[in-house]
Amino acid sequence: MDVERIGLEEWGEALPADGYELFHEPEALAVLERHTDGQLQLFCAYKGGQAVGMVPVFVTDRGVGRTILTPPLSSGVPRLGPIVDPNSPKRRKGERINAELVDHVVDELEADSRTTLFRMVCPLEYDDPRPYRWREFTLSPEFTYVVDLEGTDLESVMAGFSKSLRNEMRRLDDLDVEIGLEGVDAAMRVYDDVVGQYEAHDDSPPMSRALLRDLLVELPEDRWSVYVARSPEGEYLSGIITLHSPDLAYYWQGGVAASYENVSVNNLLHRAILEDLLTEPAYESVTGYDLVGANTERLCEYKSKFNGELRPYYVVESSGLEMSLAKSAYQRVAGSLK
Repeated sequence: MDVERIGLEEWGEALPADGYELFHEPEALAVLERHTDGQLQLFCAYKGGQAVGMVPVFVTDRGVGRTILTPPLSSGVPRLGPIVDPNSPKRRKGERINAELVDHVVDELEADSRTTLFRMVCPLEYDDPRPYRWREFTLSPEFTYVVDLEGTDLESVMAGFSKSLRNEMRRLDDLDVEIGLEGVDAAMRVYDDVVGQYEAHDDSPPMSRALLRDLLVELPEDRWSVYVARSPEGEYLSGIITLHSPDLAYYWQGGVAASYENVSVNNLLHRAILEDLLTEPAYESVTGYDLVGANTERLCEYKSKFNGELRPYYVVESSGLEMSLAKSAYQRVAGSLK
C-alpha cells in the first residue's frame, strides 16, 4: 500500500460514492482552509491504484510545537477525520489499511511529538480508532442522533416521535404558515438567530458569518438547503439550514425557538424537511436525518423526541500532562456542536 499527499482535485476524484461526511467534499475543504490559519494537508492510501483510505488535516506550525486539527475549530464542522474504504468484506484487510494509514500520517506529521497538539473528530462511519490508541493517543466517544429514513414514509417515521412532537408536526396542514426553500441571504438571517442563541448561553458562535456564506456559495447547490417559515404577511418566523452528504441530511444550523398560534415553528420546519427527504428524488440515497449532536443534556431533551438511533463517533487527542491545558482550551471552543 502506498500513501501519498495529494491535491484537492485528486481528493475529489478519490472520494468513494458514499460513506463520508459532507465536509469531506473538496469545495468544503477549500473553504475551511481559507478560514483557518492551518495548512490543509490531504493524505490518500492507494492499493493497486485504487484509493482505500483518506485523511484530511489542518496543520499549523507555531513558535514552539505544532497544532494538527481535523476538523478545524470554530468552523461549524461536526466531524471530519479519516475515511477507510478497503473495497473488501474481510475485516483483516480493512484493519491493515487503517493501521498503515494511521502510522504513515502520525509519523510524517510527527503527530505524537510532545510539542504537538493533535485533535481529530472522526466520521460516523469510522468505527475503528484503535490504531490511534496504540500510538498513545487518547480516545473518547461522543454521540449524535440519526433518524432512520430508509425504506419508509413520513407517517411511519413520525409514529416513533413523542406524542407532542408528532401532534405539532401534523398541525402544518392546518396552519397558514408558509415554509419554503430560500437562498444565501436567508441563511444569513438564520445565522443571526444562531448567534443570538449562543450569546444567550455565553457561548461563541460555531463559525463566522463569512465562513458560512463562503461554504454555501462554494458547495454544490444539491448539498445544502435553507428552510424558512414565514407568516401569511411574509414575516420571518424561523429557519433551518440543512446539509446533505450522499448518506445523511444534517440538521446543521438554526431552529431557534419560535412559536406561531401556540405551535413550535421549528417542529413545522422539521416536518417539511423530513417530507422532502422522503419524497424528493434528489435525496433518494439519503438514509438518515442527523440531528448533529447528542452530548448536551439541555439539547437532548428535545432531540430525543425524534426517536433517532444514538450513534457514537470518536474523538482522538494528544495524551500527556503537558497537553492537558491546551486540550481543555480547545475543547471549550470545540463544544459548540453538541
